[in-house]
Amino acid sequence: MALKATIYKAQLQIADMDRGLYADHGLTLARHPSETDERMMIRVLAFALNVLGDDHAGQLEFAKDLWDVDEAALWHKDYTDALQHWIDVGQPDDKRLLRAASRSERVSVYSFAHSTPVWWKGIQNKISRVDNIAVWQVEAEQSQALARLAERSMQLQVTVQDGTVWMSTGSNSVEITPQRLNGR
Repeated sequence: MALKATIYKAQLQIADMDRGLYADHGLTLARHPSETDERMMIRVLAFALNVLGDDHAGQLEFAKDLWDVDEAALWHKDYTDALQHWIDVGQPDDKRLLRAASRSERVSVYSFAHSTPVWWKGIQNKISRVDNIAVWQVEAEQSQALARLAERSMQLQVTVQDGTVWMSTGSNSVEITPQRLNGR
C-alpha cells in the first residue's frame, strides 16, 4: 500500500523590503512521505523569496517534483502555460538543470545541505555557462533551524531586508542569509 502525502497548511505574511512586496498567502503543502521538514520549509522559503507581487502574469505554484521528475519543486507558469520560472530545492544534477534552463526563462536552485560545496564543485563548470540559472546556498545550520518551525498548521511571518530573511512563528525566529553561488 502506497503512503500518502501529509498535508501542511501555512499562513504566510511576507514583508519583502528588497522587492517592495507586502502580501499574505495561504499555502497548502503536500509533503511527500520521503520529504523532510527541512526540505519542505526550504520550499516555503523559496516561495516567499520568489512569489510575484500580483497575478497578472500567472502564479507561483508548488509542483510535484518528488512524484514527477518532469516537474520542479515550484514553478511560475504564465496564463499561456509557458514556463517562466523553474525552482528546485536540494542538489539536482546538471542534466536536470540544463533541461530546465532550456524550458524556462529562469531557473533557481536552493541547496541546503552540508555537502553543497562538494555538489557545486562537481557541476559548477557546466552550469556557470548558462546565464538563466541562479544557484543559492542556505547554510545547513540555518535550514535545520528553519525545519524546527514546521508544524501541520503554521502562522509564519517572513521579513526580507538586504538579502537577509527572518522567518518567525511569533515565539520562534530564524535568520537566513542565502548565499548566491551562481547567476543573477
